[in-house]
Amino acid sequence: MSAPRIVVLDGATLDPGDNPWDELSALGELVVHGHSAPEEVVPRSRGAGVLVTNKVAIDAAVVSALPELRFVAVTATGVNVVDLAATRARGILVSNVPVYGTDSVAQHAIGLLLELAIGVGEHAEAVRHGDWTRARDFSFWRRPLVELAGLTLGIVGFGRIGRRVGELASAFGMRVIATPSRSGPGEPPAWPGFAWRSVAEIFREADVVSLHCALGPDNQRFVDRELLATMKRTAWLLNTARGGLVDEAALAAALVDGTIAGAGLDVVSIEPMRADNPLLGAPRCIVTPHNAWATLAARKRLMRTTVENVKAFLDGRPVNVVG
Repeated sequence: MSAPRIVVLDGATLDPGDNPWDELSALGELVVHGHSAPEEVVPRSRGAGVLVTNKVAIDAAVVSALPELRFVAVTATGVNVVDLAATRARGILVSNVPVYGTDSVAQHAIGLLLELAIGVGEHAEAVRHGDWTRARDFSFWRRPLVELAGLTLGIVGFGRIGRRVGELASAFGMRVIATPSRSGPGEPPAWPGFAWRSVAEIFREADVVSLHCALGPDNQRFVDRELLATMKRTAWLLNTARGGLVDEAALAAALVDGTIAGAGLDVVSIEPMRADNPLLGAPRCIVTPHNAWATLAARKRLMRTTVENVKAFLDGRPVNVVG
């Protein structure tokens, strides 16, 4: 296949200045746009044989307007930004990056857990504000500090990331219980006290519930008022998966009335987070801006696999094809 025109629609996602697209430029005529508004997608993509996107939508209207398009490379695992029925009807192949952020997302989940447990950032900020210099005692804490050893972590979705989170938690001395991944339970890890549990059992038994499952029609906002009410009042909820798994109004209410003790989230239902999201004002709720995936190491893996996906397509042996 002759060298195509390659258009990257939201290149700043992978390369805000530290992860250049140089290797992709060797495969064709490369045009990189840092960001693209919906109305800019078609004009910028005309003549392109290959489109690269992370969050910019490639819907049926875009597909029909681009007769030369043959390949879409999604720089993520999820491909919900692409209308797969439309690309399939046109014979356009779509690739993703199935594995890149396991360690990064897992460490972020543990970071949220540690902030809930001991408040490193919270107490460092208190020191910065002068609270320690004004203190009577040599030590102070804003709230009870919690030791993780001996607590139970429940993992909903025991795929690569969920399993890695469990491994890290086990190293802290936590007992881990989990629901199987979509592919089945597989071999259980040899961590002390590990056990398979249903979703209902996890929410009822765990001191910490961490979500690592995919989002689909069958589990939209499954973490609702009724399920939250089954948790221990001392329990915490972590979500580094998808914001749509959680009924955010119900979670905010549960935090306000003390149904659960806290939450640590890296994702919300609409991103960027809207000013009217009820979790913004919820107590004991830590929210980070969907950046668990975004370490430089993970973004380099994304870039490397994306280049490999495009090259494999041009060589006539496509890999990581979805849909």
